[in-house]
Amino acid sequence: MLHLSPPARVVRKARGYLGKVSRLLRSLRETDAHPDDLWAGTFLTPEERRVYESMDARDREHACRVARHLLRDHPESDPEVVAAALLHDCGKSVRRYSLIERVLVGLIPNRFARLLPPVGAIGIRASHPELGARLLAHAGARPRVARLVARHHHPVGDPEATLLHHYDDLE
Repeated sequence: MLHLSPPARVVRKARGYLGKVSRLLRSLRETDAHPDDLWAGTFLTPEERRVYESMDARDREHACRVARHLLRDHPESDPEVVAAALLHDCGKSVRRYSLIERVLVGLIPNRFARLLPPVGAIGIRASHPELGARLLAHAGARPRVARLVARHHHPVGDPEATLLHHYDDLE
């Protein structure tokens, strides 16, 4: 688990939010996204690949960046952890976001989204880890991959989920 001093946590959070704004700006049009689907597929089972391919191209591109950063710093990472990095936002695919929804929900931190009424795009944003885990289980994904997806925003006590949370936050 990453233990950071309070100032280091503030810097990490600030970088995370700047990253979110940057990603949001890059993701205004799905046609501008260029996920490396061929590379991603090498880490996924056929069942997981179907779930991955159902994701919005912008979310797939983000997932590829998260997985590549994870592998850059942890090249020995288990393939199931890499698969979870590629699928961590698959729960968002249960409902397409309009452009304005994508912008607004992208700016709301997950912990605040959980405090808002669980309806529409905000509801999907708040519960996407659990929705993704259910989607993966239903599709026949590896149980560990589904578990990591479910825990990627609340990784307490799970070092692998903590890694996913860390690289998702940075990206």
